[in-house]
Amino acid sequence: TLESELEARGEERRGAREALLRLLLPHNRLVSLPRALGSGFPHLQLLDVSGNALTALGPELLALRGLRTLLAKNNRLGGPGAFPKGLAQSPLCRSLQVLNLSGNCFQEVPTSLLELRALQTLSLGGNQLQSIPAEIENLRSLECLYLGGNFIKEIPPELGNLPSLNYLVLCDNKIQSVPPQLSQLHSLRSLSLHNNLLTYLPREILNLIHLEELSLRGNPLVVRFVRDLTYDPPTLLELAARTIKIRNISYTPYDLPGNLLRYLSLASNCPNPKCGGVYFDCCVRQIKFVDFCGKYRLPLMHYLCSPECSSPCSSASHSSTSQSESDSEDEASVAAHRMQKVLLG
Repeated sequence: TLESELEARGEERRGAREALLRLLLPHNRLVSLPRALGSGFPHLQLLDVSGNALTALGPELLALRGLRTLLAKNNRLGGPGAFPKGLAQSPLCRSLQVLNLSGNCFQEVPTSLLELRALQTLSLGGNQLQSIPAEIENLRSLECLYLGGNFIKEIPPELGNLPSLNYLVLCDNKIQSVPPQLSQLHSLRSLSLHNNLLTYLPREILNLIHLEELSLRGNPLVVRFVRDLTYDPPTLLELAARTIKIRNISYTPYDLPGNLLRYLSLASNCPNPKCGGVYFDCCVRQIKFVDFCGKYRLPLMHYLCSPECSSPCSSASHSSTSQSESDSEDEASVAAHRMQKVLLG
């Protein structure tokens, strides 16, 4: 009777283990996957082994035929044997949907990962990747690709062949240009390119009609853009000339020297109809986003007489430093799902 009771309890424990769907093993100083994974968890859907000391994910992984999510961030993975042989031919190729390998030591994207055709989210941030392989286009189901914090210099044109991609994070790399083929990512909603070496963007970027967020801060093109928008206060000469023009103070050619008469003739009117001010040498350059053919939001430069001068048709009515995030009268006429957010700082 005692033996039968112990046997029954053992069967009960085995049954509970086999029915387990989530196994969380983070921060346990593991140097290898537990051998029990090979036979004891046939229905496991989520495995978290983050924050350990793993240098390889052994053959035990292949036995998890229904695994959907594998979290293995912040380990020591990155060598040639980081993944078991036969991964591309295993059931995982059809079941695995989320793979997080951020914070490891990969210098290149493992070839076997490029055969995981069901993958929807791939995170390889904070590694040592030097490039993105052209075979990334094989991951046709990919919706989120996170490659931030690496040493990537180029974006392969093949990246534009991912029809389901919604979120692309390439921040904190060494990227110098964006290929026009990225305009083929018609599902893309968020593109993070901040802290790279970009000096320009291709005009084709305007074809990303579903793009809701574009992060560009920390790039040379933004640094130069912001520097060009800096405002130097007007000189005493300009302040005096502005006062004469704004208050309509009368004068004749006999009242002022010729150089001052010529200076006063150079006054430009502020485009804000509610302002009525003028400027000479000192003005605020500001980007105005204008609808083009009802499809694009094109940035056009216009000039204001001072930072405090708000234009009702400007996309930055109260601050020249937060123009990409402020709501304007122009933007009110644009449907919410067509809004564009450009993050410059």
